[in-house]
Amino acid sequence: MKFSELEQIVSEDRLHRYLMACGGDKAKTITLYRRNTVAALEMFAVVGAFEVALRNAIDKIMTTNFGTDWLRDAILPGGIFDTPQCRDHARIIRAAYDKMNRQGSYTHTHLLSKMEFGIWKYMFSSPQFRASGRVLLRVFPNKPTSTRTVQYYNTFIFNELDHLNSLRNRIAHHEPICFPTGFATITTSYIEYIYEKIITLFQWLGIDTDKYLYGLDHVQQVCKKINQLRP
Repeated sequence: MKFSELEQIVSEDRLHRYLMACGGDKAKTITLYRRNTVAALEMFAVVGAFEVALRNAIDKIMTTNFGTDWLRDAILPGGIFDTPQCRDHARIIRAAYDKMNRQGSYTHTHLLSKMEFGIWKYMFSSPQFRASGRVLLRVFPNKPTSTRTVQYYNTFIFNELDHLNSLRNRIAHHEPICFPTGFATITTSYIEYIYEKIITLFQWLGIDTDKYLYGLDHVQQVCKKINQLRP
């Protein structure tokens, strides 16, 4: 594909930073754009795999403590999320549940699958964490013990998940991940930073990433190819 053809599809504004990072080399710009897209796909796959693992780990603990329909029950009158502090969280769950209820398609598994990553992230925000009985840190059996300098409580987990959610949103909005924010410099530091967080969280979940991500994880190989384009 010619640069002008890609520019017509992607837009001049969106390609401008790639072009600047490549010193005006149009062929190199096309390669960088494509490799960034591959990196985004690879990271999305790893984040998606983590999301499934996190969701199911949360579900196991919540089912044990609140029953097999805990997510639906949480937003019903008198449910654990039926509070002003959890209002926004409950609103998202309720919208999905109400639609399923109208269609006669509700099952607990179906409702779980309709929740976006942000729902699981906010399970560790203080209102939801307290409403859930403060049990959700059990999701991470291999989490380090808190120290005076680092406290691995729910807020720490929330912040780590927020980093993953931010990356997920950047990819969903087709924003480049091969640049630092606001710069036109080729680097995979952001990708690698989030990748390391994901691997660490997998380890805290007690999941062997070599086995679970076998054949799915090519992030480091893609980063190497992106860095080969650096001047």
